[in-house]
Amino acid sequence: MSTGGATTNPIAGSPRIGIQSTHRRRIPELMPDSVVPTIESPPTETPNGYQCNGYLDYVSETTVNCLGCCTATCHHHHHHHNNYFFLRKGSPEKRILKSLRQGKNLGRTLFGFLIVLVVFTVFLKTAYMAGSHVAEAEGGYNAGMFILRDYKRDSVKAQRVLSDIDSSMPMRAFEKYSKHSVEEIWMKPNSNDYHQCIVRPKNRIKTNSATNGYLLVHANGGLNQMRTGICDMVAIAKIMNATLVLPSLDHQSFWTDPSDFKDIFDWRHFMEVLRDDIEIIESLPPEFATKKPHFKAPISWSKASYYRGEMSFLLKKHKVIQFTHTDSRLVNNGLASSFQKLRCRANYEALRYSEEIEELGKKLVSRLRSNGEPFIALHLRYEKDMLAFTGCSHNLTTDEAQELRAMRYGVKHWKEKEINSKEKRQQGGCPMSPREAALFLKAMGYPPNTSIYIVAGEIYGSKSMDAFRNEYKNVFSHSTLMTQEELDTFKNYQNRLAAVDYVVALESDVFVYTYDGNMAKVVQGHRKFEGFRKTISPNRQQFVKMIDRLDNGLISWDAFSSRVKNIHKDRLGAPSERKVGESPRVEENFYANPFPGCICNSSNDRFNSTLIDQTPRDSLSSQK
Repeated sequence: MSTGGATTNPIAGSPRIGIQSTHRRRIPELMPDSVVPTIESPPTETPNGYQCNGYLDYVSETTVNCLGCCTATCHHHHHHHNNYFFLRKGSPEKRILKSLRQGKNLGRTLFGFLIVLVVFTVFLKTAYMAGSHVAEAEGGYNAGMFILRDYKRDSVKAQRVLSDIDSSMPMRAFEKYSKHSVEEIWMKPNSNDYHQCIVRPKNRIKTNSATNGYLLVHANGGLNQMRTGICDMVAIAKIMNATLVLPSLDHQSFWTDPSDFKDIFDWRHFMEVLRDDIEIIESLPPEFATKKPHFKAPISWSKASYYRGEMSFLLKKHKVIQFTHTDSRLVNNGLASSFQKLRCRANYEALRYSEEIEELGKKLVSRLRSNGEPFIALHLRYEKDMLAFTGCSHNLTTDEAQELRAMRYGVKHWKEKEINSKEKRQQGGCPMSPREAALFLKAMGYPPNTSIYIVAGEIYGSKSMDAFRNEYKNVFSHSTLMTQEELDTFKNYQNRLAAVDYVVALESDVFVYTYDGNMAKVVQGHRKFEGFRKTISPNRQQFVKMIDRLDNGLISWDAFSSRVKNIHKDRLGAPSERKVGESPRVEENFYANPFPGCICNSSNDRFNSTLIDQTPRDSLSSQK
């Protein structure tokens, strides 16, 4: 039985240098047995007072110096039984060992470097693990911000979400998801340096000066068109120094909804929030109630000077003016900051839906999140009126296309009658079909079990939704999520149902719209105001070209998906300044993007503050 020496590692199959041995051993890696005769020879004393075998005379000066002992069969000089090895003079093995002896400085350096590297690695690992636990412990709100992590990629991606004080439903959902894997497809864009800035300037508080007259407004169009029109009228009343009477709503649009302002909005809240901005009354005073108002349709996209001049003159003259149209009656840009902020206070603070609508919307959101998973609100504008108006009939039958054509010709105020459906689709002018929308979501990475809420009325086409449901099974709408009692209460009021959809879309984890309609504009703008919640705006023109290539077998699914993601990497609702165009009709809408005007950049604020702080010193320096 051996008591030491070179023992064999059964796993590696190579010898291992052990402790002292009284047996003679060979090292087959260095030379064959025929040329390595073993002999007994006197031990060699090292500078450290230790004795080493002859084998170590050739190999291990470096390790003796580093460790104070021979790495192999090292022992104190009082021991006498040792094994030594003899190498022939001039042999290749001897030359190898000589070269090793000459490299002792390099060996010492490498050994020291390895020690440092091991210590540094252990330190980093310990710090990382400790930091992760601390960060997770702080996983709630941090100074009004919330931290989301994407563990799926084994890295921490921090993002700050503006805290939602009045309606914390999205925050609660994100808190729940943060305990698990938060995938990138659900993460909102980075908006760290941006904040709401619509506080009323102190010098803009309403005074008790006499009014120039009373302004009656008839809001026209669907719910969201009326909503933005009312916000414009609030700013216009301020410009004209007019008293605003609670607006009346359109009952003659496609939906023919009889609901009025008080049925949809919290009218008392509306008046209270804006009481320091303008005077708002429920109805005309008795002395003007019987007076016939002066009817006027303001010019679209007008500047403040138009209302301060011509319109104010008419108001002072007639005392009561009724605006017959409210849609797009004020420019997107070029207004004083105080008027822009007033439009936003009207939209995001004053125009709150009735308690009944708000509560039902929150119930639907809660039902969508009952399984603890996020959901998409998809504004699938594939409805009969929109398809007839745009002249789009892709994926529809011949009879359905003909029905849309007849409807378009039957609406007198729709000016465009002859429309080439194929050309318009290639130009990106058509709403996405349900099939196109499903493939878009799939290409963007949303899995088949994703819950999707359809924000729309009835989808047109007998088989339009079949292709969508083939890709996604968890598809919901207000008609499928509401109880029968809830449906019975709302079924004859399309604008109220649209208001419920608005609440769900605003609170959704991701909002996707397939056409640039009024609802798409207003909801995406509101989501930006609430902290740039993730909103995907498809590039329809490029997407149509890609999906046609896919259908024609010119591109694989993987290439298609990769291309779609790349096209839309900068279309996820991240902060960007509103684009000014050649005319208000073609530029980015104010309500689709209230930045600048109602959203401010903190870094710019700090920069401007620095400049202001430095101005007195600079002035004094220049005077010297």
